[in-house]
Amino acid sequence: MKNIIKIVLFFAFVGNIVAQQTPASKQTTAFSIEGATAHLGNGQVIENSLIMFADGKITFVGSAMMKIARMGTIINATGKHIYPGFIALDATLGLVEIDAVKASDDESEIGIMNPHVRSLIAYNAESKLVESMRPNGVLMAQIVPRGGTISGTSSVVQMDAWNWEDAVIKVDDAIHLNWPGSFTSGRWWLGEDPALKPNPEYPKNVDKIKSFLTDAKQYVASKSDKMHLPFAATKGLFDGSQKFFIHVNGEKEITDAITMSKEMGIHNLVIVRGEGAEKVTDLLVKNNVPVIINRPHRNSNSEDDAYDETYTIAKRLIDKGVLVGLGMEGQMDRMNTRNLPFYAGTFAAFGLEKEKAVQLITGDAAKILGIDAFAGTLEVGKDATLFISEGDALDMRTNQISEAYIQGRKISLESHQTTLWKRYAEKFKSE
Repeated sequence: MKNIIKIVLFFAFVGNIVAQQTPASKQTTAFSIEGATAHLGNGQVIENSLIMFADGKITFVGSAMMKIARMGTIINATGKHIYPGFIALDATLGLVEIDAVKASDDESEIGIMNPHVRSLIAYNAESKLVESMRPNGVLMAQIVPRGGTISGTSSVVQMDAWNWEDAVIKVDDAIHLNWPGSFTSGRWWLGEDPALKPNPEYPKNVDKIKSFLTDAKQYVASKSDKMHLPFAATKGLFDGSQKFFIHVNGEKEITDAITMSKEMGIHNLVIVRGEGAEKVTDLLVKNNVPVIINRPHRNSNSEDDAYDETYTIAKRLIDKGVLVGLGMEGQMDRMNTRNLPFYAGTFAAFGLEKEKAVQLITGDAAKILGIDAFAGTLEVGKDATLFISEGDALDMRTNQISEAYIQGRKISLESHQTTLWKRYAEKFKSE
């Protein structure tokens, strides 16, 4: 009996450590936010704005000078800024809690071709990492699996929920493929030459992908009674209901990936990472293929690139007419996702027009995910997922969020970090 009590107390203790803030209740009171500078997420800005929303939807967007009756609770946001909730693309939030604890790591599955693996059912809505996103305005994210050649299927969630069923706003939005490289380097730790050289396995690796997709397409067309989960999971790629996110670097590789996909009858493509994409912009624009670029705070893969290559890539692609989003793939992506707006701010500091930088993580991100009908911008009829900042939300010095709403619900901005800050701020006040 004593052992049972100890076990119960242990899990109660662990639950208290892991649990996030209680999700907000459904919106019952209308809100009118007036006086703020509104960044609509589509390139437009309204000074001295009036934003009203009720029942989770935006009902008015315009000037506060207009003589229109305010709804519900009136919030004076004079001197502040209002933005749509930021959207993190290509993130692994909620899939790993503690890297060293295997039971809390659902980032990848065993196997090579796993289109049937769904990140959504592994998503932990009560992760401490999830709650730490909200104080910076990151209110939605695409949750993406990693590993293998075909990693699995992603879904899009909002950041204030009890569980994955409550969190999801788009189920199984895309299948993710890791395209092979045409160059490889030796394993220096085994004494091999680390210099880049042509990869002799590249054609064979591409053929494996083609073979899998060809068999999958034939299976889907046959409507076989015999279930084959990996093949069945690809149906959305061929009927256009699901996007194909191809994680790939290199001019040749991007060209090969797009060409192969078109041959397979897959046209709803998105290039992820896409180093070298600026060399094939005509191909991307012609085929209406967006690019999700990596975070700018990194070194370029090529010694011949300019020092600011990774900082100016967003502007160069956008200037060529490519639809661009900002992804989180890379080392420690779960921890760094909270810095999403500041990465967008870096692109703005290196030539990208400020509202275009906002679009990277709002309106354009929503278009890439296919959720722009109800999210991504401040427009009448869309979800009231937005926040108020004391200053420029792309500037870490002034992005101090005072209010945030997801589908009209006023959410908590508390997190483990804010709890500790308040605790120790009081401690040192008394000394």
